[in-house]
Amino acid sequence: MDEALLRNLTPSVLAVLVRRGADFAAAEDAVQEALVEAVRVWPADLSPSSSSRGYPMRDPKGWLVTVAWRKFLDATRADTARRRREELVDEEPAPGPAPVVDDTLQLYFLCAHPSLTPSSAVALTLRAVGGLSTRQIAQAYLVPEATMAQRISRAKRTVSGVRFDQPGDVATVLRVLYLVFNEGYSGDVDLAAEAIRLTRQLAAQVDHPEVAGLLALMLLHHARRAARTAPDGSLVPLAEQDRTRWDTESIAEGVEILQAALARDRLGEFQAQAAIAALHADAPTVEETDWVQIVEWYDELVRLTDSPVVRLNRAVAVGEADGPRAGLAALAALDDSTPSSSSKGHPMPRHAAVAAYLHERDGDLATAARLYAEAAQKAPNLAERDHLTRQAARLNARRSR
Repeated sequence: MDEALLRNLTPSVLAVLVRRGADFAAAEDAVQEALVEAVRVWPADLSPSSSSRGYPMRDPKGWLVTVAWRKFLDATRADTARRRREELVDEEPAPGPAPVVDDTLQLYFLCAHPSLTPSSAVALTLRAVGGLSTRQIAQAYLVPEATMAQRISRAKRTVSGVRFDQPGDVATVLRVLYLVFNEGYSGDVDLAAEAIRLTRQLAAQVDHPEVAGLLALMLLHHARRAARTAPDGSLVPLAEQDRTRWDTESIAEGVEILQAALARDRLGEFQAQAAIAALHADAPTVEETDWVQIVEWYDELVRLTDSPVVRLNRAVAVGEADGPRAGLAALAALDDSTPSSSSKGHPMPRHAAVAAYLHERDGDLATAARLYAEAAQKAPNLAERDHLTRQAARLNARRSR
């Protein structure tokens, strides 16, 4: 059984049912039942010669649509509390080739509906568009399957009343996909690779430079994946990575996609982020990194988003381009513009780590060691905490010599 084929067909089959009038929750349940039936009855080989009837092999999507619609009708007819839906089932569509219209894009918009929380939108996207099982999604997010099932069920109920013909927001969809990508790898599901697959699918559906920008950004970041951790699982900073382990094919593809997007002169934040990633990928060594141009791209990002996180990353780039004192000055300017910062600690993740790095480069090892230890206490995961703790220990060892 070709699991990749089933996962690729899932969103378009679900979209057909919703377009015919099924609410999202009922349609999604029917599609899942059809997928189970496909696993049971389809041959391992989906070539036309593998079946005497040949119909599922000629049009697997059409077969799934027909079975899923029948499952939906069976559930609808059995539920007397929903008699109003009987108006939808006066005449069952005859089996045959699936419609040419592809509503997958509308599913992206539906799963990224603004009424959903980010975590619910991510879970629903992975289930409805990605075709992952509840168990797989739960394992990826390290939560009990029952917890994830409840989250998905609530999300389905939330969007069930949303009209399928309402326009969607591409920017919201991109944010959801970027959240999926940033979860990386956990359990038996590679969420980074899944996010790339879904973004490719979205790029085939909609001609938008920011969709291309996000795909380029994902490819360029994912290209460095093999070099990001040491054999013992510890983090390897960008400056220390073995660049021969970077995936040059993914880098080349990402750069090509980015250049085509930038040529359209409709700059967005994902394109700007991808441009920064491309400059890192283009440098044969860390010393050859074009930090001046990276600062210029961060200036564009600040103009587009005015995000404190972008300003924090810009401070690092300024420190590399113009020296650590300039980077610390940029960091101080960020502190002045962040009202909630105080001597008791900065509210922004990674602030202490950036300050530690710049102080170390400026020769203030005592302050840097203290800030690395502070950053370790705020680290969002064990790997990052271990890395920052080692940095603090390294500097304290140097000071004691």
